[in-house]
Amino acid sequence: MTDQTPAPVPDGAVQPGEAAEERLPATIPQAQLTADRFTAAPPVKAIAGLTPQRSAGIVRQSAAARWVGFLTVVFVSLFIVGYWFYELGAPAGISKPRLASEIEAQQVTDVERGYNLYEANCARCHGPNGLGPNEPDAAAKSAAGQGYIGPQLNAQEKLFAHLNVQYLRNVLTVGGRYVCGNANSAMPVWSDKGNPPGPLNYRQIDELVAFLRATNDKTYDIRDGSTNEPVIDPATGKVETFTGWRDPNYKPAPSATPYPDCYLKALTGGATSSGAPTASIDPNAPVVTVTAETGAATAGFKEKTLTAKADTAFTLVFDNQDATTGPHNVVIEDASSALVPIGGDTAFFTGPEKRTYAVPSLKAGTYSFVCQVHPTTMKGTLEVK
Repeated sequence: MTDQTPAPVPDGAVQPGEAAEERLPATIPQAQLTADRFTAAPPVKAIAGLTPQRSAGIVRQSAAARWVGFLTVVFVSLFIVGYWFYELGAPAGISKPRLASEIEAQQVTDVERGYNLYEANCARCHGPNGLGPNEPDAAAKSAAGQGYIGPQLNAQEKLFAHLNVQYLRNVLTVGGRYVCGNANSAMPVWSDKGNPPGPLNYRQIDELVAFLRATNDKTYDIRDGSTNEPVIDPATGKVETFTGWRDPNYKPAPSATPYPDCYLKALTGGATSSGAPTASIDPNAPVVTVTAETGAATAGFKEKTLTAKADTAFTLVFDNQDATTGPHNVVIEDASSALVPIGGDTAFFTGPEKRTYAVPSLKAGTYSFVCQVHPTTMKGTLEVK
């Protein structure tokens, strides 16, 4: 039996019928092999022109990117800290919180707009300075039939607590009847929420109240109502300014009583139109009559001079016949312009109507009888002898 095992073929030998290129590759020395020659994919082995210089550039770009990232973090951190102080204010009072600054700026805007609203709508009755009948030009206005019929607003005892924000809003919404309960009050409704609605919306009401409550320790610019630009004084070339009325440091005396809800009570020291006590009239007392005829707001009282007996109480009859030129009243003032307390309802009223007052005995001297609505035109002399 013959052995069929083929004989070994020496390296480099070619078996019959086998081409040289079909042979297994020759063994390559280990020193010539690379670690990834047979395991890495071709794209991995491709360097696509990556040179040592290009590799160094990539490293430099990576370092620059890290610096950019670091600086971005620093910038964002500083921005957050700065915005924190901007919103809440820097420590030790270095800066104010943004919201507080915005509120102050809006308050200034409200006061300046409220000034224009007051001058356009309220000054004709209460005076441009809020002094009412005590305005410097009151006499000239009254002579022209345009007297200031509204009460004084620029008085510290009123601004302290009486003319508070809610009270002013109520008066502007309801009208003069809120002040003294007088349905015929000359003070109209200003708010468009009133009944009947007035001409001012809620923002204008807030601005008007802001002006009336503004303090006199700040100065505000007078601005043109149509352009909102500061008004320049042509004589000086400077911006015209104004200050508020209310003194923030004012405090009434500890013994002072609060300002009454109805200003007429403060003027007369007694009765108001709502709940006024009936005058105790002595039927045997002498009677003195004063008359307001039609057009009295311009022409004044019919009687320019009255006479009464000294140290003798008398009855004062006010015959208000005027139904056209507004409400009137009558009070008595002494030589120092102080009101003389009299018994009866001295609130404003529209004629035709008569009211009677009990006047206490007066010492000899010269007094005045005055309509507080038209104090410059409706004023006469009371001679007590």
